[in-house]
Amino acid sequence: MGSELRADLEGKVAVVTAASRGIGFASARALARAGAVVVAGARSPGEFEEFERVNAVAVDLAKPGGPATLVEFAANRHGRVDILVNAFGGGVYRIDGAAVSDGDWAETLDSNLMSAVRACRAAVPHMIAAGGGSIVNISSVNAALADFGFIDYCTAKAALNSFSKSLSVGLAHHRVRVNTVSPGPVTTRRWTDKGGLFDQLKQGLGVTRDAVVSSVPLGRFAEPDEVAALVLFLASDQAAMITGSDFPIDGGLIPVV
Repeated sequence: MGSELRADLEGKVAVVTAASRGIGFASARALARAGAVVVAGARSPGEFEEFERVNAVAVDLAKPGGPATLVEFAANRHGRVDILVNAFGGGVYRIDGAAVSDGDWAETLDSNLMSAVRACRAAVPHMIAAGGGSIVNISSVNAALADFGFIDYCTAKAALNSFSKSLSVGLAHHRVRVNTVSPGPVTTRRWTDKGGLFDQLKQGLGVTRDAVVSSVPLGRFAEPDEVAALVLFLASDQAAMITGSDFPIDGGLIPVV
């Protein structure tokens, strides 16, 4: 008889980046509800008043020292780091992918790859000292689904997946697991805000919101809480045998080749 699927994170300390909204906020909330003490970082952290277990920390994760500052806050305050969720990142639609400037390339790589690299570099020694841990890097279906209009974002997320896989190999003997979650479109402000991706795609390609939504075989976007449920599973001991894997959550968007 198999064990019941549940996530009991009592006694665990989790660090979540980009926790002010969207997937990061939902992940921080899910981890706290499962019993973890959560250190949730963003420039303007989300509202977590209902959760005594959440420490909301104001930090600029785009700066080179930002991720380490967040991790060290958790280690100093709570004495350990067991879970790291890297949700910081994002991209914009480019009319001409071949003309993306060096500055835009650097910014996209910095936010989607290097922020996670820096957070992992800071967290790994604490996880090793604790006897193990779980790192979940939020990637994207665009790591595999090439798109000329998101060329720098696609490249950065593909690099994040490669980094995560390599890290998982090197840390397996320390019982530190590293996995990626690759959402397709998610109902977040990145899409829905004025000037967000819906507006960018309509302006650049003439694609309507309904057309974007209907491109997902299941006929809708994912909700942040659905992505957070997968993050929670990977962070928990229920996923103790899973490392070096990527988990699309895209409603069937990535075609079978």
